[in-house]
Amino acid sequence: MTPEQRIYELRDLLHKHNYNYYIKNAPEISDFEFDAMMRELQELEAEYPQFDDPNSPTRRVGSDLTKEFVQVAHKYPMLSLGNTYSKAEVADFYDRVKRALNEDFEICCELKFDGTSISLTYEDGKLVRAVTRGDGEKGDDVTANVKTIRSVPLLLTGDGYPREFEIRGEILMPWDVFEQLNRERAEREEPLFANPRNAASGTVKLQDSSVVAQRKLDAFLYYMLGDGLPQDGHYENLQYAASWGFKVSDATRKCRTLEEIYDFIDHFDVARKSLPYATDGVVLKVNSQRQQRNLGYTAKSPRWAIAYKFQAERAVTRLNEVTYQVGRTGVVTPVANLDPVQLSGTVVKRASLHNADIIEKLDLHIGDMVYVEKGGEIIPKITGVDTEARFLLGEKVRFIAKCPVCGAELIRNEGEAAHYCPNDTGCPPQIKSRIEHFVSREAMNIDSIGPETVELLYKFGLIHNISDLYNLDGNDLYLLPRMGAKSAENIAASIRQSLNVPFERVLFALGIRYVGATVAKRLARAFVTIERLMDADVEALMAVDEIGERIAGSVVEFFARESNRELVSRLQSAGVRMALDEEIVAEKSDTLKGQSIVISGVFEKHSRDEYKEIIERNGGKNVGSVSKSTSFILVGANMGPAKLEKAEKLGVRIVAEDEFLAMIGEG
Repeated sequence: MTPEQRIYELRDLLHKHNYNYYIKNAPEISDFEFDAMMRELQELEAEYPQFDDPNSPTRRVGSDLTKEFVQVAHKYPMLSLGNTYSKAEVADFYDRVKRALNEDFEICCELKFDGTSISLTYEDGKLVRAVTRGDGEKGDDVTANVKTIRSVPLLLTGDGYPREFEIRGEILMPWDVFEQLNRERAEREEPLFANPRNAASGTVKLQDSSVVAQRKLDAFLYYMLGDGLPQDGHYENLQYAASWGFKVSDATRKCRTLEEIYDFIDHFDVARKSLPYATDGVVLKVNSQRQQRNLGYTAKSPRWAIAYKFQAERAVTRLNEVTYQVGRTGVVTPVANLDPVQLSGTVVKRASLHNADIIEKLDLHIGDMVYVEKGGEIIPKITGVDTEARFLLGEKVRFIAKCPVCGAELIRNEGEAAHYCPNDTGCPPQIKSRIEHFVSREAMNIDSIGPETVELLYKFGLIHNISDLYNLDGNDLYLLPRMGAKSAENIAASIRQSLNVPFERVLFALGIRYVGATVAKRLARAFVTIERLMDADVEALMAVDEIGERIAGSVVEFFARESNRELVSRLQSAGVRMALDEEIVAEKSDTLKGQSIVISGVFEKHSRDEYKEIIERNGGKNVGSVSKSTSFILVGANMGPAKLEKAEKLGVRIVAEDEFLAMIGEG
C-alpha cells in the first residue's frame, strides 16, 4: 500500500470511528487503537504534505497557528426567539398560529440547549464554514475551532444531502467537562466560569484552536436551511440530518395539540435535571417549512417559533454557620454551611458567599432561612433571605478580621473585593496549596505528587516549603503511610526530572501573586536571570509589555521578603534553573528596540504566539490596538478590516510576513 493510499484509508477509518464514538455512543475500537491510528496519520501527513486535506481527522486536535476572526455575513439572518415563561403564553402562541394558518399544523417540540449558537455550511458533504450568531446579520468565522469538536462531522456520511446547505445548532460544554474546568481554574485561583454557556461561548472564541480541542465541547444540530432539502417537515429533515452524521437530540417530538405540548414541557422540566448538559427551556416550532414561510417574521424573531423558559429552581434552607477557606495566594473565601436541601437533583450543604461585600449586601444572620439557587444549575449560591421567617434573630454575619488558620490580620487592598492572609510563609493551607501549585503539570510537572501526598509530606514534617522537595530521597518517602517502594522511587525520579524545567515555568511555579504562565514567560524573557528580576524595581517591571502596576508591585513585594530570596537561593543550590537557556539568550537582539508592533491576520511561517516572542526577543513591544504610536503592523492573510481601516487613516506602515523576517535577518 502506498503512503497516499494509507493516508486515505486512515482518514476513512478515523471518520467512521469518530462517528461511532461521539454520535452513536457505540465505539468499536479502544481509545488506544484510535490514538495510534491518529498518530500514524499525523506522521504521514507531515511527511507527505502534498496530500493535505482541510477536513482530515487530524484537524480535530487544533493548532497554535492563531488568527483574528473574520466577520462573515449570514446568508439567512440568525434571529433570536421570543421568550415565554408560562403555559398561558404558550397557549397564546398556539392560538395565534392557529388563527393565522387556518389549517391543520404540527408543532415540533425540542429542548432549548444552554450553549452558544453556531451556523455550519456544508458543500459537497464537506464542512466549509462555521460562523457564530454575532449580531444576527453577520458573525465570526470560527471554522478552525469548530473543527476540533468531535460531534461536528467534517465529512457527511450516507447520501441524499443537498450540494450546499446550512445547519444550525448549539455548541455545549457538558456538565462533567465544565466541573473539571472550574476545578482546574479554582486550583490556579483563576475566576470561575459562571455556567456552561459562558464557558462554551468563551471557548469557541479562543484564538488557539489547540486549547479549544482540550475543552471537549459538544454540539447538537437543530435546524436546516437551503434549497433542495429532503422534506417540507422540519422534524423529518432532522432525521435525515442524523443519518448524514449530525448529532440530533432524541428529545424531539411532533405535537398536534396543546395538551401534548404541555406534556412535553412538564416531562422535561423534571427530566432535564439528569441530563449531561445544560438546558434552560423548550423550543416550539411550526413543523412545516411552507407554513413557516406563510407565518413570516417580526423585526426580531420568527412568528412560527417561540421559546418556553424553565423557571430557575430555588430552595429555602437554614444558614447554620459561615466558615472560611484560605487559598494558595492567601485569598480568604467565606462558605455558607446549610441544612441539607435537594436542588436540581443533588443535595446542597454548602454555598460560596464570595466576599465581604456579598455578605453585607445579603444582611445575613445565623439561623436565617435563605434562598439557594444553582448558578447555571451547578454552582450553589445564596440569592436572598426570607426576612419574614425571622423570629429569633441570630448573630449578624460579619467577615472575619483574622486568618481562620494562622491568626494573621487579614488585608484588603484598595479596589479589590477579596481579603487575604499575608502570612504566606507560616499559614499551613497557603504552604500546602503553594506546594501543590509548584508540582503541578503547568509548573514543575512533578506528576507523582498529588494533594494527598503533599498533605502527608507536610504532616510528617518532611517538607515546610517548596525547596524542601529537593532534600527528599526514596528512604524518606518510603516511611510514609501507604507508600510503596515503587511509588517512592517514582516521586524521587520525578523530582530529579524537574531540574530540567525551563526558567519561565520555574518562575510561574514560584506562585507569585498575579504572575500566571504568560506573565512569567514575559518576565523571564525580559530579565533573563532570577538575580536581575529580583533586583528590578516597579518602573523597570512596568517597561515590560503588558506588565501593569499591580503585577509589578506584587513581584517587587515578593522578592523584598528575605524568606522568598532564601527560598530562591535554596532552589538554585538544588539545581533548579534560574536563568534562560543560552540558546534563547543568544537569539536576543535590539533590532526592533523602541518599536510598538501590532500583529494581525493568519501567517504561514510562524504562529502568532511565535511572532510575539520573536518581536520581544528582538527588543520590540507587542501592542493590541492601532494608534498613532504604532510603528507598524505585521500582517498575514485575512487581516482584520477594522485594523486595516484605522491603519490607513493614521498612515501606519503595513509589513508583510516575508518583509518582517528579512527585517530581523531571517529572510
